[in-house]
Amino acid sequence: MERKVLVSPNSRLIALFFCMFFGWAGLHRFYVKKIGTGFLMFFTMGGFGMWYFLDIFLITIGVFKDRDNLPLIKW
Repeated sequence: MERKVLVSPNSRLIALFFCMFFGWAGLHRFYVKKIGTGFLMFFTMGGFGMWYFLDIFLITIGVFKDRDNLPLIKW
């Protein structure tokens, strides 16, 4: 029996690009429809820089998830 793994329809490459260049504003979180944490990142300048770097790492290794708790796997 084949097991299907659900993954996010969002692109990991686009999320990584948004995070690297606009991560301080939380643009990558708005992209994956995490609006609440997107605003939180915007008002704290990327979690005072720490949250921003954590998200770059999580997106790069493929464990960052979208609003529906689906991992961003597809580049």
